[in-house]
Amino acid sequence: MAKPGKKSRSLLDAAIDAAIHADHDDPFGFFGLHDAADGLVLRSMQPGAVAVSVIEAESGAVVAALPCLHPDGLFGGPVGRKQRFAYRLRIEDARGNVDVRDDPYRFAPILGELDLHLLGEGTHLRLYQRLGAHVTRLEGVEGVAFAVWAPNARHVSLIGDFNGWDGRVHPMRKRHEGGVWEIFVPGLGAGALYKYEIKDAEGRLLPAKADPYGFAAELPPKTASRVYDLTSYAWSDSAWLARRQKTIARDAPISIYEVHLGSWRRKADEGNRSLTYRELAEELGAYVQEMGFTHIELLPIHEHPFTGSWGYQPIGLYAPTSRFGSPDDFRWFVDHLHGLGIGIIIDWVAGHFPTDAHGLGRFDGSHLYEHADPRQGLHKDWNTAIFNFGRNEVANYLYSNALFWLDQYHIDGLRVDAVASMLYLDYSRQPGEWIPNRFGGNENIDAIEFLRRMNQVVYGEQDGGVTIAEESTAWPMVSRPVHLGGLGFGYKWNMGWMHDTLDYMAKDPIHRRYHHDELTFGLLYAFHENFVLPLSHDEVVHGKRSIFGRMPGDRWQKFANLRAYYAFMFAHPGKKLLFMGDEFAQEGEWNVDESLDWHLLDDPLNQGVRRCVGDLNRLYRDLPALHQLDCEAQGFAWIDCNDRDNSVISWRRLACDPDDFVVVVVNFTPVVREFYRVGVPRGGWYHEVLNTDSSHYGGSDVGLAGGRAADDIAWHGHPFSLALRLPPLAALILRPQ
Repeated sequence: MAKPGKKSRSLLDAAIDAAIHADHDDPFGFFGLHDAADGLVLRSMQPGAVAVSVIEAESGAVVAALPCLHPDGLFGGPVGRKQRFAYRLRIEDARGNVDVRDDPYRFAPILGELDLHLLGEGTHLRLYQRLGAHVTRLEGVEGVAFAVWAPNARHVSLIGDFNGWDGRVHPMRKRHEGGVWEIFVPGLGAGALYKYEIKDAEGRLLPAKADPYGFAAELPPKTASRVYDLTSYAWSDSAWLARRQKTIARDAPISIYEVHLGSWRRKADEGNRSLTYRELAEELGAYVQEMGFTHIELLPIHEHPFTGSWGYQPIGLYAPTSRFGSPDDFRWFVDHLHGLGIGIIIDWVAGHFPTDAHGLGRFDGSHLYEHADPRQGLHKDWNTAIFNFGRNEVANYLYSNALFWLDQYHIDGLRVDAVASMLYLDYSRQPGEWIPNRFGGNENIDAIEFLRRMNQVVYGEQDGGVTIAEESTAWPMVSRPVHLGGLGFGYKWNMGWMHDTLDYMAKDPIHRRYHHDELTFGLLYAFHENFVLPLSHDEVVHGKRSIFGRMPGDRWQKFANLRAYYAFMFAHPGKKLLFMGDEFAQEGEWNVDESLDWHLLDDPLNQGVRRCVGDLNRLYRDLPALHQLDCEAQGFAWIDCNDRDNSVISWRRLACDPDDFVVVVVNFTPVVREFYRVGVPRGGWYHEVLNTDSSHYGGSDVGLAGGRAADDIAWHGHPFSLALRLPPLAALILRPQ
């Protein structure tokens, strides 16, 4: 039998061996100050040090010099005291440099029991306030508190530019009750780069992981997280926040300009670089205000490694991309646009995540954030992983993220990407490639419950935030409240309207009479949801051509078709969305690596389209009839939807006051139609508030010379009528005086 002394020595040797291999199962039980038989002992890992001393924190007096226990930099020994005391470490390297610092291993646990309980329960709605890296003050000492969820890891160390990326220096404490690892690093501040070094349950070293809750990141292609102080920015948009709820209401004009920040405009004379957040705030803000859009929608601005993904494969869901500046720069961007009266919606990707080694995939060596079974966990179209929405901690990660952008960046809304891929277990899968739910159906019950809960959280916790679904199927009640059986979104993209009308517009006018229903079919379901009419980035890539490029005819006719189509869109029920470049007839497809073709505005026809969109925005905002009942059936009335032979449609849009209305007539052929009669409910003068054939827009100036008086001739079931001269490939909007 071994003697007790030898046994103790053997245990210490094993602990030392584990420490120098970053594999100790209880680093806080080994490092720092601990009781021993003859008094207190202290151990510290300081690679590169030649001497480590313990000093009193208050007086700075040296208490003990620690002997070197291992040449890799492990120091430890008795400190000559039996009572615990406030201490610091004096560290000297081979060049004689001396650093005095606090010891991370003298600090108590960071997270409370309630935090860990709520995490496991999935109800810690602002979990970002506890996990991640937080600049803080602990026990009177400034530093950064780190915490990461990795329940199946055997060992987790904090590595960074402050410790030579050495996993032996800052092994973390495991809070077994929540699967969270934590450490407070005194003296550290904002700007430090870091990752987590993780060993899986079998002790295998994983690729270093970025922080799932990291608030900032290195400039790609580098992948480290960066410490950022969430309290560092002073906002000035309180007036906007006080009224923003009204700006996203169903009776409000909502006209959205969709933007990819990296390619909206570039500095050609500076190596074709993208604009910074602050430059974009000034230039994009002024442009959007001039054009009359109410909101911008940003393609995902979360940190993402691959620019070509447009942001739709994000790694850092909590970090605005560093491509255009710092998190504070992005906050200034938001603040500035709010000051101009412009709301900001961001695309939010909660349906999947990329499998880059430094990301969420197999985060602690297990399928932590994703489903283990590829029939549930692999998105074949994008070769990405699908979140396990049924796991409390994963759903909590996403709820917290939704609130994070509204709380911390004052974002006004989230457009949730690819909702259909979340709702259906068999989305883009062949038979045998998916697993039915417990009832045998193809509905993803966990994802449905997640989306409902996410919407309840956003609307319950934020005053004025909105959610919008990109949902491409006929799933019922997407934009109806959860308590009524809906998914709880505020709005839904009307993908059917977009596909049908673009298909119609691509037809030669001579054939349009045979496709007339593609224009009118959308009104059969226009009020089943709160719809946004989207002409988005997806419609100007991958060989689809630009919106302008889809228009038939010669060059003049292409522009005329486009102006008529935009007027049709703005006078149609539903909120509006245009992708950048559409507003001035970008002629080529969108290229993420290049600026929009701003030089096209030298052409009067392109400039005319831009003027037309600006005027449509202003009419849409100024005339209650064009927006007040966008989502209500009583805000729309056909005049004639059946004139397929002439490819003409006409309707009225009405405000809450039924006497406040406009008349809309669109001629989708290049033929001037003389004395075209439409019925109206009352007599008097009808002012021509918009004619897309105006020479101001590049048209031929066929029209009504300002308006038309109603004739006392019954038509279309109305007691009066207007005899109109319809311009070719054009829309007229008239309003009774």
